[in-house]
Amino acid sequence: MKKTGLLIAVIILLIGCKEEKKESQKSVDIKTELAPVSDAMMENAVIYEANIRQYSPEGTFEVFRKDIPVLKDLGVKIIWVMPINPISKIKRKADGDTFTSDIKDPVERKKYLGSYYSVSEYKAVNPEFGNLEDFKNLVNTAHENGIYVIIDWVPNHTGWDHPWITAHPDYYTQNEKGEIIDPINPETGKSWGWTDTADLNYDNENMRKEMISDMKYWIDNTAIDGFRMDVAHKVPPAFFKEAVETMEKVRPIFMLAEAEQPELLKNGFDMQYAWEGHHILNKISKGEATVKELDAYMQKLDTILEKGDINMNFVTNHDENSWSGTLKERMPNNKEIFTALTYVLPGMPLIYSGQEYDLEHRLKFFEKDSIPKNRGEYFDLLKKLGELKNSNLALNGGKDAASYERLGIGKENVMMFKRSKGNYSILCIGNLSNKPISFSVPVNGNFNDYISNSKFSIKENQQLTFKPWEYKILSVEK
Repeated sequence: MKKTGLLIAVIILLIGCKEEKKESQKSVDIKTELAPVSDAMMENAVIYEANIRQYSPEGTFEVFRKDIPVLKDLGVKIIWVMPINPISKIKRKADGDTFTSDIKDPVERKKYLGSYYSVSEYKAVNPEFGNLEDFKNLVNTAHENGIYVIIDWVPNHTGWDHPWITAHPDYYTQNEKGEIIDPINPETGKSWGWTDTADLNYDNENMRKEMISDMKYWIDNTAIDGFRMDVAHKVPPAFFKEAVETMEKVRPIFMLAEAEQPELLKNGFDMQYAWEGHHILNKISKGEATVKELDAYMQKLDTILEKGDINMNFVTNHDENSWSGTLKERMPNNKEIFTALTYVLPGMPLIYSGQEYDLEHRLKFFEKDSIPKNRGEYFDLLKKLGELKNSNLALNGGKDAASYERLGIGKENVMMFKRSKGNYSILCIGNLSNKPISFSVPVNGNFNDYISNSKFSIKENQQLTFKPWEYKILSVEK
């Protein structure tokens, strides 16, 4: 009887373990119901670039996942996760010019993790971040918080130990000797310097089909909501049109191009980088340009963008932070006004990992690093701007964007414009210089100063004086 009872107990325990494992697996595989990507969700969204490696000391999906509710508080509606695929070991970069194979000390060599953009397998997860189930959990948690997830995809090149290198060398660009080469700058005929990657040949139809199949794998198996395409301007637009049409047979997706090329917006993309606008903001912050250049840029957008084209506005991202400098370096003492502009100008604002915590150092690109998690005034500013972006139709910046009306001031360093949609309107005024400026404004009325949460009245032609880099976001008092 004792043996029988023990056997029964063991069987019950085993069944319980199997059921527990089954339930655990079930929690990973369930895809949280979230309305499909739509034009409406793009109107008032904030997008967040997640650098999983550097986001935390652990550098894992799981640790990042736990902070997704914090991103929701910042108004984030789309998370763009930097490449999650395994990184090639052959020709792995140690810095901009050397490979890990050049380092003799094994301890020193081990600390270099390589570039996210040197992919060794498109349908696999970088074990540095966790496993596929961990990533699915991340997507589920985002969806539970009403946030969409897109992943960074590298369509222009692969790493040197990708299986295609040996199985399908014809998938790659080759020189006269038949050797696979790294990406070449067509203007100079020389390498871009991305020597840890091999250039893909888009004349090869079989490669195109396999690339689309690999992309669709993630749509089918992880419930992601789209892609950010690395160096999209180096890939034929027609490829993206075919890829998007194929994937949208499953469900609608959101597409971001790392490019400033209107042709891509006509071939499957919803949003492009506002690179030119970003560089203008950098120049104004250093006194190298005035509002005149920003006005010219805004007028240019009217001629090259079609209704429904979206610009991604930003003051920093992974490239800018690591290679061009921190906000403290590029926008000393004035990042607040330029950050505000990324929210109130037409388009969608970007927050890069660490930006919310006022990151003041350049994150290492090929090595492990980490960001601070101390909330301060800048975090509160992003939260406040996110709330405004999410809730006020006058800041809609998607397929049916609010209007943008430039109001003349007669001062080259003062910018004033109005955004309107329906019964909502926002008035923005800013001194984009390092000196106090007095000016009169062509408006009259009582407003709410959104940032200071106070009343602000203006009489037509009233003289105002703004301190250096002072700005106001005014909503009509109801």
